[in-house]
Amino acid sequence: MDDYPFLNQPYAFAVCRIEPENNLQMLLSAFEENPPMPLVIVGNWQHNEYSRTLFEKYSKLPHIHLLDAIYDQQKLNAIRAKCTLYLHGHSCGGTNPSLVEAMYLGLAVIAYGVNFNRETTENQALYFADAAELKAHCLQITEVDRIALGERMKAIATRRYSWQRISDCYAKLF
Repeated sequence: MDDYPFLNQPYAFAVCRIEPENNLQMLLSAFEENPPMPLVIVGNWQHNEYSRTLFEKYSKLPHIHLLDAIYDQQKLNAIRAKCTLYLHGHSCGGTNPSLVEAMYLGLAVIAYGVNFNRETTENQALYFADAAELKAHCLQITEVDRIALGERMKAIATRRYSWQRISDCYAKLF
Protein backbone atom coordinates (compact mmCIF):
# COMPACT_ATOMS: atom_id res chain seq x y z
CA MET A 1 0.00 0.00 0.00
CA ASP A 2 3.01 2.25 -0.53
CA ASP A 3 1.07 3.96 -3.34
CA TYR A 4 -1.16 5.65 -0.77
CA PRO A 5 0.78 8.00 1.54
CA PHE A 6 -2.45 9.31 3.07
CA LEU A 7 -2.94 5.99 4.92
CA ASN A 8 -0.67 7.21 7.73
CA GLN A 9 -2.89 10.15 8.70
CA PRO A 10 -6.58 10.86 9.34
CA TYR A 11 -8.59 11.15 6.11
CA ALA A 12 -12.16 11.17 4.88
CA PHE A 13 -13.15 8.58 2.28
CA ALA A 14 -15.86 8.01 -0.32
CA VAL A 15 -16.32 5.40 -3.03
CA CYS A 16 -18.95 5.74 -5.74
CA ARG A 17 -19.79 6.18 -9.39
CA ILE A 18 -18.84 9.73 -10.35
CA GLU A 19 -22.32 10.97 -11.22
CA PRO A 20 -24.15 14.18 -10.20
CA GLU A 21 -26.67 12.33 -8.00
CA ASN A 22 -23.80 11.21 -5.75
CA ASN A 23 -23.04 14.84 -4.86
CA LEU A 24 -19.31 14.70 -5.58
CA GLN A 25 -19.20 18.45 -6.24
CA MET A 26 -20.58 19.01 -2.74
CA LEU A 27 -18.07 16.63 -1.12
CA LEU A 28 -15.14 18.15 -2.98
CA SER A 29 -16.27 21.71 -2.23
CA ALA A 30 -16.33 20.95 1.50
CA PHE A 31 -12.64 20.00 1.30
CA GLU A 32 -11.45 22.52 -1.28
CA GLU A 33 -10.30 25.31 1.04
CA ASN A 34 -9.01 24.91 4.60
CA PRO A 35 -9.87 21.21 4.61
CA PRO A 36 -10.68 19.45 7.87
CA MET A 37 -8.43 16.57 6.70
CA PRO A 38 -7.37 14.99 3.39
CA LEU A 39 -10.13 13.57 1.22
CA VAL A 40 -9.85 10.32 -0.74
CA ILE A 41 -12.46 9.42 -3.36
CA VAL A 42 -12.40 6.21 -5.38
CA GLY A 43 -14.43 6.26 -8.59
CA ASN A 44 -14.62 6.21 -12.35
CA TRP A 45 -13.03 9.61 -12.99
CA GLN A 46 -12.77 9.24 -16.78
CA HIS A 47 -16.34 7.99 -17.31
CA ASN A 48 -18.02 11.13 -18.65
CA GLU A 49 -17.67 14.90 -19.00
CA TYR A 50 -18.94 15.51 -15.45
CA SER A 51 -16.35 13.20 -13.88
CA ARG A 52 -13.50 14.47 -16.07
CA THR A 53 -14.35 18.09 -15.21
CA LEU A 54 -14.30 17.37 -11.46
CA PHE A 55 -11.06 15.43 -11.81
CA GLU A 56 -9.40 18.26 -13.73
CA LYS A 57 -10.45 20.85 -11.13
CA TYR A 58 -9.70 18.95 -7.92
CA SER A 59 -6.93 16.44 -8.69
CA LYS A 60 -4.28 19.15 -8.50
CA LEU A 61 -5.00 19.90 -4.84
CA PRO A 62 -2.43 18.13 -2.63
CA HIS A 63 -4.95 17.18 0.08
CA ILE A 64 -7.48 15.64 -2.34
CA HIS A 65 -6.72 12.16 -3.70
CA LEU A 66 -8.93 11.08 -6.60
CA LEU A 67 -8.25 7.39 -7.23
CA ASP A 68 -9.47 5.40 -10.19
CA ALA A 69 -11.99 2.65 -9.51
CA ILE A 70 -10.57 -0.23 -7.45
CA TYR A 71 -12.17 -3.60 -8.14
CA ASP A 72 -9.94 -5.62 -5.81
CA GLN A 73 -12.17 -5.83 -2.72
CA GLN A 74 -9.26 -6.49 -0.34
CA LYS A 75 -7.35 -3.47 -1.59
CA LEU A 76 -10.47 -1.27 -1.46
CA ASN A 77 -11.28 -2.44 2.08
CA ALA A 78 -7.70 -1.79 3.19
CA ILE A 79 -8.04 1.84 2.09
CA ARG A 80 -11.61 2.23 3.35
CA ALA A 81 -10.98 0.56 6.74
CA LYS A 82 -8.21 3.01 7.67
CA CYS A 83 -10.24 6.15 7.03
CA THR A 84 -11.33 8.46 9.83
CA LEU A 85 -14.71 9.29 8.29
CA TYR A 86 -16.77 7.62 5.59
CA LEU A 87 -18.68 10.12 3.42
CA HIS A 88 -21.76 8.97 1.55
CA GLY A 89 -23.19 11.48 -0.90
CA HIS A 90 -25.75 9.32 -2.70
CA SER A 91 -29.04 11.15 -3.20
CA CYS A 92 -31.09 8.49 -5.00
CA GLY A 93 -31.43 4.75 -4.93
CA GLY A 94 -32.05 2.67 -1.85
CA THR A 95 -29.93 0.62 0.50
CA ASN A 96 -26.51 1.21 -1.00
CA PRO A 97 -23.91 -1.60 -0.81
CA SER A 98 -20.97 0.77 -0.27
CA LEU A 99 -22.76 2.34 2.71
CA VAL A 100 -23.53 -1.06 4.24
CA GLU A 101 -19.91 -2.17 3.68
CA ALA A 102 -18.66 0.96 5.49
CA MET A 103 -21.08 0.27 8.34
CA TYR A 104 -19.82 -3.33 8.62
CA LEU A 105 -16.28 -1.99 8.91
CA GLY A 106 -17.39 0.11 11.90
CA LEU A 107 -16.71 3.42 10.19
CA ALA A 108 -18.17 6.72 11.32
CA VAL A 109 -20.64 7.65 8.58
CA ILE A 110 -21.56 11.13 7.43
CA ALA A 111 -24.28 10.75 4.80
CA TYR A 112 -26.34 12.96 2.55
CA GLY A 113 -29.58 13.42 4.50
CA VAL A 114 -32.10 11.66 2.25
CA ASN A 115 -34.67 9.21 3.57
CA PHE A 116 -33.04 5.98 2.32
CA ASN A 117 -29.64 6.87 3.81
CA ARG A 118 -31.40 7.65 7.08
CA GLU A 119 -33.34 4.39 6.91
CA THR A 120 -30.20 2.34 6.16
CA THR A 121 -28.40 3.87 9.15
CA GLU A 122 -31.51 3.95 11.37
CA ASN A 123 -31.09 7.72 11.70
CA GLN A 124 -27.90 7.11 13.72
CA ALA A 125 -25.31 8.58 11.31
CA LEU A 126 -24.48 12.25 10.87
CA TYR A 127 -26.22 13.91 7.91
CA PHE A 128 -25.53 16.86 5.67
CA ALA A 129 -27.52 18.89 3.16
CA ASP A 130 -24.72 21.04 1.74
CA ALA A 131 -20.93 21.46 1.69
CA ALA A 132 -20.89 23.77 4.71
CA GLU A 133 -22.80 21.30 6.87
CA LEU A 134 -20.53 18.44 5.75
CA LYS A 135 -17.41 20.45 6.57
CA ALA A 136 -18.82 21.43 9.97
CA HIS A 137 -19.45 17.77 10.85
CA CYS A 138 -15.91 16.84 9.81
CA LEU A 139 -14.43 19.63 11.92
CA GLN A 140 -16.61 19.17 15.00
CA ILE A 141 -16.72 15.39 15.49
CA THR A 142 -14.54 14.30 18.40
CA GLU A 143 -12.53 11.10 18.53
CA VAL A 144 -14.87 9.71 21.18
CA ASP A 145 -17.97 10.56 19.11
CA ARG A 146 -16.37 9.13 15.97
CA ILE A 147 -15.63 5.81 17.67
CA ALA A 148 -19.14 5.62 19.17
CA LEU A 149 -20.69 6.40 15.78
CA GLY A 150 -18.63 3.66 14.14
CA GLU A 151 -19.74 1.18 16.80
CA ARG A 152 -23.41 2.10 16.19
CA MET A 153 -22.97 1.67 12.43
CA LYS A 154 -21.41 -1.77 12.90
CA ALA A 155 -24.17 -2.88 15.28
CA ILE A 156 -26.87 -1.81 12.81
CA ALA A 157 -25.14 -3.53 9.88
CA THR A 158 -24.60 -6.73 11.85
CA ARG A 159 -28.24 -6.84 12.96
CA ARG A 160 -29.93 -5.74 9.72
CA TYR A 161 -27.71 -6.74 6.82
CA SER A 162 -26.66 -10.35 7.40
CA TRP A 163 -27.22 -13.03 4.78
CA GLN A 164 -29.24 -15.00 7.33
CA ARG A 165 -31.63 -12.12 8.01
CA ILE A 166 -32.01 -11.31 4.32
CA SER A 167 -32.67 -14.94 3.36
CA ASP A 168 -35.19 -15.22 6.23
CA CYS A 169 -37.02 -12.15 4.91
CA TYR A 170 -37.15 -13.64 1.41
CA ALA A 171 -38.36 -16.99 2.80
CA LYS A 172 -41.22 -15.23 4.62
CA LEU A 173 -42.09 -13.32 1.47
CA PHE A 174 -42.40 -16.51 -0.59
